[in-house]
Amino acid sequence: MSDPAEFQRAVSTIAQSDPLVKLLQQVALGRMKPQDAGLRAVTEAWLTTYQKVLETCHFERSTVLRLDPAPRLEVLVQAGILPADHPGAAALRAGFSGALARAST
Repeated sequence: MSDPAEFQRAVSTIAQSDPLVKLLQQVALGRMKPQDAGLRAVTEAWLTTYQKVLETCHFERSTVLRLDPAPRLEVLVQAGILPADHPGAAALRAGFSGALARAST
């Protein structure tokens, strides 16, 4: 069984730099453009942080599935914040696949 405290730490770490929580509403309201340098910096930091969490997590498969970045990446792509072929997003998807492969059953 995965450690609930470790999982909560992973989620908290990812959430600290999550652009959806902090900035997506600003884009939706037109107060910030998807190409804004600050938004880009926050998004890049989030991608890197998320990748590091996935590289270091040691969870069961069912827990790793809860960390799937795909839905959040899709929102960022739809909002025009990330291009669909963004290298950081591709690396994050690969990192998630790797975490799934390493996960215990």
